[in-house]
Amino acid sequence: MAEHNADLVILGGGSGGYACALRAAELGMSVVLVEKDKLGGTCLHYGCIPTKALLHAAEVADSAREGEKVGVKATLEGVDMAGVNAYKDGVIAKLYKGLQGLVKSRKITLVDGAGTFVGPNTVTVGDDTYVGKSVVLATGSYSRTLPGLDIGGRVITSYEAIRLEEVPKRVVVLGGGVIGVEFASVYKSFGAEVTIVEALPHLVPNEDEFASKLLERAFRKRKITFKTGVKFTGATQTDDAVTVSLESGEEIEADYLLVAVGRGPNTATAGFEEAGVKMERGFVLADERLRTNLPNVYALGDIVPGLQLAHRGFAQGIFLAEDLAGLNPPVIDEAGIPRVTYCEPEVASVGLTETQAKERYGEIQTLTYDLAGNGKSQILQTQGAIKLIKSGAEGTPGPVVGLHMVGARVGELIGEAQLVYNWDAQAEDVAALVHAHPTQNEAFGEAHLALAGKPLHSHS
Repeated sequence: MAEHNADLVILGGGSGGYACALRAAELGMSVVLVEKDKLGGTCLHYGCIPTKALLHAAEVADSAREGEKVGVKATLEGVDMAGVNAYKDGVIAKLYKGLQGLVKSRKITLVDGAGTFVGPNTVTVGDDTYVGKSVVLATGSYSRTLPGLDIGGRVITSYEAIRLEEVPKRVVVLGGGVIGVEFASVYKSFGAEVTIVEALPHLVPNEDEFASKLLERAFRKRKITFKTGVKFTGATQTDDAVTVSLESGEEIEADYLLVAVGRGPNTATAGFEEAGVKMERGFVLADERLRTNLPNVYALGDIVPGLQLAHRGFAQGIFLAEDLAGLNPPVIDEAGIPRVTYCEPEVASVGLTETQAKERYGEIQTLTYDLAGNGKSQILQTQGAIKLIKSGAEGTPGPVVGLHMVGARVGELIGEAQLVYNWDAQAEDVAALVHAHPTQNEAFGEAHLALAGKPLHSHS
């Protein structure tokens, strides 16, 4: 049994783990990175990247189908899933190769295998032991299911969905959160009949209700069926179909049931609880500086309660490496992490919802700017709006504390939105900046002009 020592031992090579490894190595630490599957984790291989590739293929399919609307004579002959998957896998392969090269160039020791944290600062992989001055737990998440609902055959999760070799004719999506609405959007664009089942009253229930309602309106227009406020009670399958039962007594038959009810922390088999790590419902409890209850043991990413986003884990990884190097970086404000849902239309937000802002500030002011007044949005033929929330009553100064957007490509506007929130900007600060014409970004500027009391292209 060989023992290896390093400044930092990281268990998990996903977005959070590898970002921590790269930054720590850059800051002069010796780093061991343990990964049982593939460097890059869920995000690169099974999550963000493959699903966004599918969503781009879906956008191209819609463009081909609807070319006539803009005078382009195009027809959609069909979607070749082998071709779509080859395109998607090509994107992943290129990014994976680049990431492997980066890790190698920083002289990080990459250990291929399932690691177990045995405490106090030790990780074992097979017969080898890795002892770090500090240990980072970053084992990520898995696709959850519901009690009594077994994955297999025609009941699939996102993991199987990104590998489907044919376009299904009918799909039921269980869960109307981010993953559910993204896949629903893809399948609709590919030509399937889609039904979303969500137990909560709205789609994308973690977003401001404004965004949920606009997305629901857009999905109705796209003829995506959704049933909200209704509970799933069971599913039975045959070789060629699955029947989904709802509490209302309704039954829906489909080719596949896609289970998208959220992601659970990957902590059951990594030894955390046995080693004395404080846990709750499978999540590792860490403070704002990502410290667990054990000395020199840290946790980040999807195993820590909060938003399960690749870029959150990525930011936490960089923060932690800098903290361990003594740079004393500022704590990450969770509300300042941008959130994007890449369905058609997109939903993007940062900061507080209206409900959260009222709870925190009491008096607030909101403004909604419709994309109908924006030239580029008209060119793209998208509908939607931008909602701003500022603290303090109308006529009193206060920063913009919530920014919520719905429309094609609004995910690309979140960069400026997160600066507005994170730099405590007031509407007047943003209104004074010049936004290029004709862009959708201009709608963002005009929304702030209106909030600053000088509306231009708005009937208010």
